[in-house]
Amino acid sequence: MSLDITALALNWAATYGAPMIGGLLYLGGLGFPLPGTLLVIASGAFIRQSLLDAVSTPALGYLGTISGDASLYAIGFFASGWIQGRFGQTSAWKSAHALFDRRGGIAIFLTRWLLTAVAFPITLIAGSSGYGFKKFFLYAILGELTWFAVYGGLGYAFGSQWELISDFISNFSGFALGALALGVGIYVLIKFGKKKPSEK
Repeated sequence: MSLDITALALNWAATYGAPMIGGLLYLGGLGFPLPGTLLVIASGAFIRQSLLDAVSTPALGYLGTISGDASLYAIGFFASGWIQGRFGQTSAWKSAHALFDRRGGIAIFLTRWLLTAVAFPITLIAGSSGYGFKKFFLYAILGELTWFAVYGGLGYAFGSQWELISDFISNFSGFALGALALGVGIYVLIKFGKKKPSEK
């Protein structure tokens, strides 16, 4: 019998309230495959239906999320020696590192609320590449605040229709991620496709 982690997470959230939501979002921030966006949307709807407290739920959820981000950054930081030893001398890693130094802030911000599927690797790269924690945390807390305000607000606004909103957002996020992948692919082709002719 397969385990429906989404149904289980929602059931736990509704049963145990704000502390459980905070704990689940902390684990999601660490990279565990939990439906974080769905939980935030559902939390807004459950607050609207008076099933969850309107103060402790977003407060503990937000605290759990940013704590997960900080913990994952720390994992990347302390594993940086191993990561650098394995990948640091490759041209691809050096190029990615340089690109992250220039565009790291917007990448961190967007992956907190829009491109959440790639938040895990972006956070690890931030930690392992030496990207400053203060800058990382600033972009992370702004991005997570946007995540809670937008998706929790939508859940609250649409109440009993929150599942339809969740499906729409999931499809939109997939489209946005696909568009990003296409853009990166075009950039790589333009940037590295023009090779100098080899000397004979």
